[in-house]
Amino acid sequence: MKIDTRYFGEVEIGEEKILHFEQGLFGFEEYKDFTILYDNEEDKEPFFSWLQCVTEKGLAFPIVNPFKVKEDYDPIVEDALLEGIGECAPEDMVVFLLATVPGDPKKATVNMKAPLVINAQNRKG
Repeated sequence: MKIDTRYFGEVEIGEEKILHFEQGLFGFEEYKDFTILYDNEEDKEPFFSWLQCVTEKGLAFPIVNPFKVKEDYDPIVEDALLEGIGECAPEDMVVFLLATVPGDPKKATVNMKAPLVINAQNRKG
């Protein structure tokens, strides 16, 4: 499927790349389906990636692998909050942090208290 994106123009993604957040994201509850886009011109993994809404071009959030920020990151997430992603083995959990990047990128911050947790098997977050 083709989606129009904020930073990458029109891109082609497979259905297997769509992540579904049944409750939406806090403050954006009406948007449920997203994909992760990587600005990767080199052969290494970028520090920032983008959580791009597939139905709203202008809705994209910078995200970060938490282990690039804090190697021993181990969030405490209540079981009730994880029910929506279904049964998930620890090795199938993918975790990202939402980032805020102001005009000066050196002042970027990440939200370590509210991680995005995704079940890689069913693509629910």
